Amino acid sequence: KQWYQRRVRAAHIACKFTELKCKMDKRSGKVLEENPKDIKTGDASMCVLKPSKPMVVETFKEYPPLGRFAVRDMKQTVAVGVVKAVTKGDSTGKTTKSAAKAAKK
Repeated sequence: KQWYQRRVRAAHIACKFTELKCKMDKRSGKVLEENPKDIKTGDASMCVLKPSKPMVVETFKEYPPLGRFAVRDMKQTVAVGVVKAVTKGDSTGKTTKSAAKAAKK
């Protein structure tokens, strides 16, 4: 499994495809194959992507601007899609000065 750069709005964060859930028909959305071994050009699929650092995304239904993404490899777009579900993790990153100041108010 390789690391790919995932782009959401202006964020560039390395992500890994951890699971290929299913291969789907692009037009109807019907599942063609469960747990496919690989995906080729032109295929539609449901995948699980894990970012290397925390990032802000939302489901496409909830907030469309934060629900779209592009996956790039070697300066070439290899996939585009929408976020269907989000697994929220612990926010263990640093709190910026402006965020700390805003929290006090």
